[in-house]
Amino acid sequence: RWPHGVPEAVRDTLERELALIAELRYEHFFLTVEDVVRYARENRILCQGRGSAANSAVCYALGITDVDPARMNLLFERFISRERNEPPDIDVDFEHERREEVMQYIYEKYGRERAALAATVICYRTRSAIRDVARALGASDRDIQRLTRLHMWWDRPGEVRRQMATRALPLPAARVALLMRLVRELVGFPRHLSQHVGGFVISGEPLSALVPIENAAMADRTVIQWDKDDLESLGLLKVDVLALGMLTALRRCFDLVEGYSGRRLTPASIPPKDSATFDMICRGETVGVFQIESRAQMSMLPRLQPRSFYDLVIEVAIVRPGPIQGDMVHPYLRHRENPAAVRYPSEELKGVLHRTLGVPIFQEQVMQIAVVAAGFTPGEADGLRRAMAAWKRRGGLEPYRERLLTGMTARGYSSEFAERIYKQILGFGDYGFPESHAASFALLTYVSSWLKCHEPAAFAAALINSQPMGFYAPAQLTQDARRSGVTVLPVDVGVSNWDCTLEGSSDSPALRLGLRLVRGLSEAQGTQIVQARAEQAFRSIDDLALRSALPQRALQNLAAAGALASLSTHRHAASWRALGVERLPGLLQGLSAEEPPVQLAAPGEGKQILADYRHLGLTTGRHPLALLRSQLTHLGFSSSTDLQRLDDGRRVRVGGLVTHMQQPATASGVVFASLEDETGIVNIILWPKVFAAQRREALEASLLVIDGTLQRRDRVAHVVARRLHNRSSWLGSLRRSSRDFR
Repeated sequence: RWPHGVPEAVRDTLERELALIAELRYEHFFLTVEDVVRYARENRILCQGRGSAANSAVCYALGITDVDPARMNLLFERFISRERNEPPDIDVDFEHERREEVMQYIYEKYGRERAALAATVICYRTRSAIRDVARALGASDRDIQRLTRLHMWWDRPGEVRRQMATRALPLPAARVALLMRLVRELVGFPRHLSQHVGGFVISGEPLSALVPIENAAMADRTVIQWDKDDLESLGLLKVDVLALGMLTALRRCFDLVEGYSGRRLTPASIPPKDSATFDMICRGETVGVFQIESRAQMSMLPRLQPRSFYDLVIEVAIVRPGPIQGDMVHPYLRHRENPAAVRYPSEELKGVLHRTLGVPIFQEQVMQIAVVAAGFTPGEADGLRRAMAAWKRRGGLEPYRERLLTGMTARGYSSEFAERIYKQILGFGDYGFPESHAASFALLTYVSSWLKCHEPAAFAAALINSQPMGFYAPAQLTQDARRSGVTVLPVDVGVSNWDCTLEGSSDSPALRLGLRLVRGLSEAQGTQIVQARAEQAFRSIDDLALRSALPQRALQNLAAAGALASLSTHRHAASWRALGVERLPGLLQGLSAEEPPVQLAAPGEGKQILADYRHLGLTTGRHPLALLRSQLTHLGFSSSTDLQRLDDGRRVRVGGLVTHMQQPATASGVVFASLEDETGIVNIILWPKVFAAQRREALEASLLVIDGTLQRRDRVAHVVARRLHNRSSWLGSLRRSSRDFR
């Protein structure tokens, strides 16, 4: 890790950590995790430790984490403390498509009698409660689907009842009242026992002597019947083997780059201070980038203007409920604009807060404030951190409040400052981000940003090949790639593999879409096509059907998706021929006479685009809004690009495909929508009253039209909506496929 010698400060840190590890007898835990990580790296499975483990120089030296302690101000007590006296919690992320290999290695190494996954208790939420209660009350599957559509993830209690009161429902009023009463009783009640996302329990003695074990629903997995909280209470060794889609995408991207250029990239080989990458980040052009791809992050980036790795650490952490509710975001931005105006209450606290310009953003800083300004021991400060995380559920912060206030005033700090720090701690209760966690994520943020900047075709292909993952669907990823200058080529059975690939010049490769995007086509069928084509190029649709042994349904799916274009004149002709493929038995196979071609009219551009979206989920043709642009311009619409030239406060009309709908927990009921047109993304703000009054238009429209007011601030444009119009009829049969989050 330190080929030129270990820095003296790092050596001191290592000695201090090793002494505590030896005292608490945790050596076996570190070596167990190191063994798992080494197995993954030997098999070229990307992995990275994160969470509180990134506070440990020992974890870095063992290769478990990648946050260099020489670059960060680490707080080991956030990870292990003598007072807490419980096994450390080491989370390691692995490629989500290859994590099973790592899990099976653990099972094989320790045996099923000594290794098993932890359980987790799944409790009812509103939608699952509606579904199960409605089924118990005799509702049909169709009626259940209609009922569950009335509820969105972000809805407050009572919203479902209001929606039911305004809709024509298939159930009698008395049955609906009974349904809602039972749903209210059921929400929060345990529904079933499931597998933990990756918590492995490993024991020196047979696990059956401690806890019941059962086979999981998935093959070759064993699960214990206790959840992770039970395990922590008993002090059992638990290793979190977690899955992260971005690691899969990065490895696929490295493979694609190596395939067409011969260069083997790794996270460590990416140039660390690339100005072009930071320029792209500062412009908010981060579709698909790890952790900074949401609309909230994209809006923050032009304001924060990150120019260094530590700026990315702050960016990852600051757009979170904790800093937002603790009122830390705007003070930090103000201090960033004028660092000379920052004042610190004392030199001791300056040492804690100078790297975040006087504003506590991270959990570790709150712990350090408690130590430096209020006289806490490091272990007591960790107790404060744990109480912070649980105070809304269980309370328990009052004793710490008195201790903080009296400790700080006794050391000369004003009562106003002490109260302000306490209020910020309450904000962290919702989700204050650990600096160590943010640093681990920021490493992946930078690597993915560099790849997007310098290898946009490979990066887009890797993201699509790693789906489902991330914030954006393939349609948005391909549109963004095209806006970046990447040529996107259609799916074609004559050249496409199952995954997306790169073609053409190594200086500027084109992205060839893969067969995986054809709806209704299985991976096994895609593999049959590729294997048959490797023997000899397909001469016709009949030849494809014969040699790849595809069922007629698969042929029809390929034809409808436009993937048979190289074997036919157009989509309609391909569909006709796919329907007429004759399958003769035995010796007659392949002897069917070629029928004379039927003259069918080629579909127009609009129908081609609609068919692309219906059967691929995206198009390599023009964006649907491009076909409507002349009509939209005549009606006074502004495009995404137009908004960048208009003045703040101007009345505007915009429209686009709905790609996202969000209502963050910290937004006080405000809904944020993203509309995509042919020039980019339009950001929409829906105030609670506007959304409540026009909920159906917002949630049911594929093409949403907004009348509103342009709001420009710090190079970021939003449209504050007044009126919403559902204009999905302009798109024909194209239907909404947005990703909605809370």
